[in-house]
Amino acid sequence: SVLLSQGLLNPSIPFFSIPVVWTLTNVIHNLAMYIFLHMVKGTPFETPDQGKARLLTHWEQMDYGLQFTSSRKFLSISPIVLYLLASFYTKYDAAHFLINTASLLSVLLPKLPQFHGVRVFGINKY
Repeated sequence: SVLLSQGLLNPSIPFFSIPVVWTLTNVIHNLAMYIFLHMVKGTPFETPDQGKARLLTHWEQMDYGLQFTSSRKFLSISPIVLYLLASFYTKYDAAHFLINTASLLSVLLPKLPQFHGVRVFGINKY
């Protein structure tokens, strides 16, 4: 998704500067990962778990709920790497830095083991 958004935003929209393109890439990637990993619940196919998976997000179902597996580590490190790239290419501008940091925190905090199964303010409870 990073390469796709960089390829689409950078050359096709000439009035976007490089910092804006990197910030948009970071925000779009983190928003998509948040939606697909932390909002959508259930499975796209029938599972033999008697319906337990329908109440869990994809992140909570991944690797049977085990923490710190290689796939979870990769999905936790990839937004951090993208954040570092976006911060570098925006030359640590304060506005871009705040937007990128808020975007990073919104996608990293739900990945913490302390938030496994937690629904903040009851959002996405059912």
